[in-house]
Amino acid sequence: MLFRGVLQGAVLAALVLVGLAQVGAPAMAQDGEGGERHIGYYYPPLTSEEVYKARATAMPNATRETRLAFVTGLTHQQMGRPYPPNFAIFAKGAEAEKLIIVAMGADGFEGIYQARALLAQLTAVARTSQLLREYAVEDLFTFLDLAKLLGYTQLTISDGIGFAHRIEIE
Repeated sequence: MLFRGVLQGAVLAALVLVGLAQVGAPAMAQDGEGGERHIGYYYPPLTSEEVYKARATAMPNATRETRLAFVTGLTHQQMGRPYPPNFAIFAKGAEAEKLIIVAMGADGFEGIYQARALLAQLTAVARTSQLLREYAVEDLFTFLDLAKLLGYTQLTISDGIGFAHRIEIE
């Protein structure tokens, strides 16, 4: 499957960094009023929101570095393909706790249903990961549960044009 190696490599990279000595992170600018400084820069105003009650809890060793390693690993693998990525994924927030996915190019998703289809595809890949198999939850957890394991509290998914959906991960 298209994202299988990407997600497995990203999870592995994140887990490797969990065991490394942490270095001090530079001071980060605080979010503006309501924590919405990413609206209008990375994605358009929100068109919908929901709350996902995760089946997982954050791993005790999930850190800012873990979350950054996850998106870095995923991005690195996407950039290594012989074709351009169809979405960008990155983390924002003082603790990199906000996961953002933005469609790239003309073949991006155009609404909530295509965005949820991408999340379903990422769930299928996450379920093949060693991490979820080790926890014996590969048939239960979703990509959003994996995000919670890594310590993300929010996911915003957008077409980068007029659609933006926010999911609060509790």
